[in-house]
Amino acid sequence: MIQIIMENLLNSKWFKFGLVGGIYLLWVVWLNNYWWLIGLGVIYDIYVTHKVHWSFWKKKNPQEGKQTKVVEWVDAIIFAVIAATFIRMFFIEAYTIPTSSMEKSMMVGDYLFVSKTAYGPKMPNTPVSFPFVHHTMPLSTTMKSFSTIIHNPYRRIAGWGKVKNDDVVVFNFPEGDTIAMNMQDRSYYELVRSYGRDKIWGDKGVFGDIIYRPVDKRENYIKRCIAIAGDSLKIVNGLVYVNGKPQKEIQGIQYKYLINTNGTAINNVALEKLDITRSDIEESDSRYILPLTVEQFKKMDALKFIQSKERVLSPIDFSDPAIFPSDPTFSWNLDNFGPIWIPKKGVIINLSISNLPLYKRIINVYEENKLLVKDGTIYINGAPASTYTFKMDYFWMMGDNRNNSADSRYWGFVPEDHVVGKASFVWLSLDKNKSFLSKIRWNRFFMSVK
Repeated sequence: MIQIIMENLLNSKWFKFGLVGGIYLLWVVWLNNYWWLIGLGVIYDIYVTHKVHWSFWKKKNPQEGKQTKVVEWVDAIIFAVIAATFIRMFFIEAYTIPTSSMEKSMMVGDYLFVSKTAYGPKMPNTPVSFPFVHHTMPLSTTMKSFSTIIHNPYRRIAGWGKVKNDDVVVFNFPEGDTIAMNMQDRSYYELVRSYGRDKIWGDKGVFGDIIYRPVDKRENYIKRCIAIAGDSLKIVNGLVYVNGKPQKEIQGIQYKYLINTNGTAINNVALEKLDITRSDIEESDSRYILPLTVEQFKKMDALKFIQSKERVLSPIDFSDPAIFPSDPTFSWNLDNFGPIWIPKKGVIINLSISNLPLYKRIINVYEENKLLVKDGTIYINGAPASTYTFKMDYFWMMGDNRNNSADSRYWGFVPEDHVVGKASFVWLSLDKNKSFLSKIRWNRFFMSVK
């Protein structure tokens, strides 16, 4: 009797409408856009009234109640595309570690899932796009996969929390707004500093077309959030200080060391035991420069032919023009940087010619104001300005492979509207230097990201 009642209930059009409609209503509340309540009318018609044939690719009343195999495949593909797109947009998305900038916390060849709900899903700026690709069509390096016919402003819906210090975060590359198509792996602004703007725009044979990408179609990067909005940061001899305190110890952080041997080579067997990749090593006679974690550094003592080990550091008085903000006023380098304050939404700062290089990209690009300096006076949107109020929170991101990471030390702050999600866990890891089953790093399966 109970079984019959349950069957009747589950087959009831009102039960189906109530279940699907209830889930849809919760989604609309989460989205906080009540125009989508119109969709309840569609759901009501699908399950109750059947006035409109919404599945137009199917026959409405097929003979013997069955659709053709082709229609069944089309039906399955449409469902899969919609479901996967929904999951990628609101819940979780797959990501691959392409470079060694986060080793040894994250390894090249790690496949991981990124949680969108950790900080709240970011609504697409360009919703009209080809599914399952980022910014370029499959089998092409130049054809864009999106249209800017619809361009939405930044909006993020509710998530479980906010970005915290030391979170591993996936975000859109802040300097990825402008791209030289023949050199997509390099920052356009780095190219301009190296070659000059006229050269970049004039020599299409070398640099290709110069294009613009909206925020959500810029390259995805993964780094560790060292400092959040409102923090002060300083780097002294490679050691990071946040609000005057040393950054907490991260097990996988690597620093570059100079190793001197007695002439004996460090062979592949030793490198494998130490979990060091040959491609990461700079070698000259009996001298090696290589990245090491604290644990690897200690294990090097077992190699009796090693005569000395020392950290490779940039001198305090060395000024690197590639380091943010690439201005002679700030004589900073990779290992000696700051102090610098991370902008926080709503905070007002005093603005001057001396500190403008730190914040001009925020004012002009990220927060879309017209910025002009004339006769020693700063103008914002046509009016003289001695202060500025930030419209967004910003973050400072750095790689755990401290001497081999293109990060905030080169391109500055990461705006909140560039944050994609929080790295959650590794579901597969493959070692590119090995073959067949030995490629699989079994110990990293379903490892949480810390």
